[in-house]
Amino acid sequence: MSYHLGLYKFTNGELTTPDVNTVQAVLSPVRAGRGGTSGGSTEYWIRATDGSEAEVGVHEDFISVENPQAGDVWKIVIELTDRLGAGILIPNGAFLCPEDMRTHLPEGMEDDSVFVPSITLAAFERAAGPFTHPLA
Repeated sequence: MSYHLGLYKFTNGELTTPDVNTVQAVLSPVRAGRGGTSGGSTEYWIRATDGSEAEVGVHEDFISVENPQAGDVWKIVIELTDRLGAGILIPNGAFLCPEDMRTHLPEGMEDDSVFVPSITLAAFERAAGPFTHPLA
């Protein structure tokens, strides 16, 4: 079963381009193999110290996280999200985001969002629920 997340940041109702320097600072030390670029996006294959892995695609307006395995790779995904000041679109349809993004969301998106002081693994687990992600 595949599992996909989207990391998004909004400013004044518009998507914001992910900060490349932050992405590189977080992902380069855990890069497990050859990534690459394709169609304007940069791809990373990352591996945590416990061996868990995920594929990460950095696109113009968002970051995709594909098939993150159970384990410490989730800590890397959460760190990346928090350091970018981004939110996570969870497969259950909720958007987990920092409280300070509330006023920047597009109209109507606030209703489907879960606001937290900062993005943490515990906040993600609460928002995603026990049956909607592979950490359960």
